[in-house]
Amino acid sequence: MARLEFQQLLDAGVHFGHLRRKWNPNMAPYIFGEKKGIHIIDLNKTSVKLEEAAAAMKNIARSGKKVLFVATKKQAKDIVTNKVKETGMPYVTERWSGGMLTNFGTIRRTIKKMATIDRMKIDGTFENMSKRERLQVSRQREKMEKNLGSIADLTRLPSALFVVDIVKEHIAVAEARKLNIPTFAMVDTNSDPTLVDFPIPANDDATKSIELIVDTMIAAINEGMEERKNDKTAVDEGAEEAEGAESADEVTAVVAEATVPVDAPADAPAAEENA
Repeated sequence: MARLEFQQLLDAGVHFGHLRRKWNPNMAPYIFGEKKGIHIIDLNKTSVKLEEAAAAMKNIARSGKKVLFVATKKQAKDIVTNKVKETGMPYVTERWSGGMLTNFGTIRRTIKKMATIDRMKIDGTFENMSKRERLQVSRQREKMEKNLGSIADLTRLPSALFVVDIVKEHIAVAEARKLNIPTFAMVDTNSDPTLVDFPIPANDDATKSIELIVDTMIAAINEGMEERKNDKTAVDEGAEEAEGAESADEVTAVVAEATVPVDAPADAPAAEENA
């Protein structure tokens, strides 16, 4: 796993925090100093925490589990949508609906309702409705899709959350904590890093900073998924070789049995000679 260089973090503005008066005292271990009333994040600490988070994220992806990305702030939503979509991981970038995790059963019913509307469009039921009814159903479908994002593909709770700005997404973090779901997050100087399992001290307002951190997480996920694929291929090949070896042993046994000489009994009568 490639480690980010100090200069990359610096160029992306990862070190810029919030105004000193807005800081959270729990971020003290990750603050390098202050400049013109703005806290500066210690990038050495960021590098270490980012590496720890990436390693954990890679292990989750390697085990075939899902990570839910949550980023509804304007600077992050497009970045997360475009980059996470390629991995097949779920994401929420429009609005976090309260109870999306703690009341997952209700969310699943909403998803089933969306699927029902989709089937209506396919089987012709949709065309038999009045124009007004079709419009109402279509608007309802669009609203549900906008609120749920890509979690429509989730059949069970995610195994982890990645959050951009835990202050804004405090409801999502609280739900994950309640359900003991591991959380990864970018924590700025106004955040409480003790609320998440894998805090990454970083500027969560700058587009370049968000993109760099998200890219690192995506790279870890892709690496984990690739290793999982290779492991599965190796297991399949091993099974095929074992099956082939077993078949070869069976053939050898059959051939050996067919070629074993049969000795005549010791007391068998001698063949009569022709007169």
